[in-house]
Formats: sequence, C-alpha cells, structure tokens
Amino acid sequence: MALLLSSHVAGSMVGGGVTQRVLNAAKIDTMLVPTVLFGRHPGWGQPGGGVVEGDVFQGMLSGIADQGLLNLTDVLLTGYFADVGQIFDTAAVIDAVRKSPRQHGGIKAYAREPLTVIDPIMGDAPGGLYVAPAIAAAIKDQLLPRADLITPNAFELGELTGRNLSDLASMVRAAQSLERPVLVSSLPRHGEIGVMYVDAGEAWIVTHPRAPTAPHGTGDLLTASFVARIVAGDTPKAALEHATAATASVVMRANEWGAPELPLVASRDVLSTPLIEVEAEAL
Repeated sequence: MALLLSSHVAGSMVGGGVTQRVLNAAKIDTMLVPTVLFGRHPGWGQPGGGVVEGDVFQGMLSGIADQGLLNLTDVLLTGYFADVGQIFDTAAVIDAVRKSPRQHGGIKAYAREPLTVIDPIMGDAPGGLYVAPAIAAAIKDQLLPRADLITPNAFELGELTGRNLSDLASMVRAAQSLERPVLVSSLPRHGEIGVMYVDAGEAWIVTHPRAPTAPHGTGDLLTASFVARIVAGDTPKAALEHATAATASVVMRANEWGAPELPLVASRDVLSTPLIEVEAEAL
C-alpha cells in the first residue's frame, strides 16, 4: 500500500492523480492525502480551488493512522506542497511509518521496510522556482534527510545542492552529494533528453529523442513508474529503463492522439508494455 501526499487536480492528469493511476495499474493500492484541491493545472491559467487547510490535512492523516494504515504503508511518496505546515506534518508521518510495527489486525505489510520517496517539486527551467522559498527550504531541510529515494528534475537538483550543473559529470557529483539514491529527469544530452539514476554504488543514464510537445505530469509519471518497478523487485537499472520507456510511450500516444493531458487510462497498456525499448548506459 502506498501513502501519497501530493496535489489533487480534478481536470488535469498531474500530481497525485497520475501517481495513483500508475501505482494502481501496477496492483499497488493507494491512499491520497491532497495538499491542494485544484480544478486544473496552473499552466492552463487560474486553477480554481485552493490549498488544503492545515486542520483538514492533519485530520486526514489522523484518520489514516487511527485505521492502522500507517502500519501497512509500504511506500510513502511526496509531491507538490503548498504550505510549510504540510511539510512538517509529512515529516512526522514519515517518522511514524518507520516506527510502525508493520502489521495491523493480523495483516502484515507487504514490505519489510517502508520506502520513502521524496519528489522535491519546486520548479523547472527556464522559469525557476514556482513554490515559495520557504517551501523549498522546508523540503530540503525536513524531507530530504528522511528520503530513501529523491526524484528531482535537473533544475531541482541544482536548487537542492546549490551547485552549478554545467555538464553530466557535475550532475553526477551533485546527485552523489545528496547521499541518497537519486533519480534525475529532464537532462539534456546530445540533443535528446535523459533520465539518470545515481546511488553510492552505481550510476546509469537513459536517453531518448525529445518529443515535440509533452503534457504536464511526465515527472509524476516517471517517478511512479520507477517506484512501481522497484517495489516489484527490479534492479535500479531495469526500473530506470522501464520507467523511461513507459513515460516516453505515454507521451507518444498523447502526441499521436492530440491529447492535451496524459492519456493514462486509454494508454494504460503501455505502462506495462512500452512501445519502445531503451538501454541504460553506465556512468
């Protein structure tokens, strides 16, 4: 079971909605605690809706805890935050999940140890930060030290490490400096786009042609696809290859069909059987 703390966007296939659908397709049950309730992605204009208030956010987490579901949480995955208080509440929940007895009412959690995945959603090139600096700082200070896996894009990797990422070697060094396994997306390379995985013992990169256009939500899709394969027992290299191919395949379907949003329901088949194959290169 996966606990998701991210956005709920009714009319756009982004955030927690993407993560839920990808993990559900991989036969992983999910619990989504929304950080915002929006009508559409802000990239389309005023999103409508608003931030989930602190007492509501805390109350949802308390209900999940009272039901014993923190004990059964195998994956905890964070996404977009709109309030610093949500980040501190999330840090406390991560600690509670890690201290849980891993069973409730005679039912055991699937994983021996929970996996905490921090997607540090805070900005992208060329626009820069699109969250308040205090939120970016809280993600860095409160959530990164609790992460088992961090999944920034290239811009966010630079923000998290305070480094100038001028080439691939500098990106590898920056990822290693986080002292956690890192999955980095949106890496420009040789006119294509790349995804890199780095941990203490290995580093891999996959590249593929850049699509002419891509809907919002590809980062959410990539992270969820990678996590699903890790939970299934894949090596990081195999998970990287599959997640990248699956994400590219959904984008291919979107462009083929002229879909303004990720067509995750209609193209669910390519999540398990991508249209393309990619091969990771050791770094």
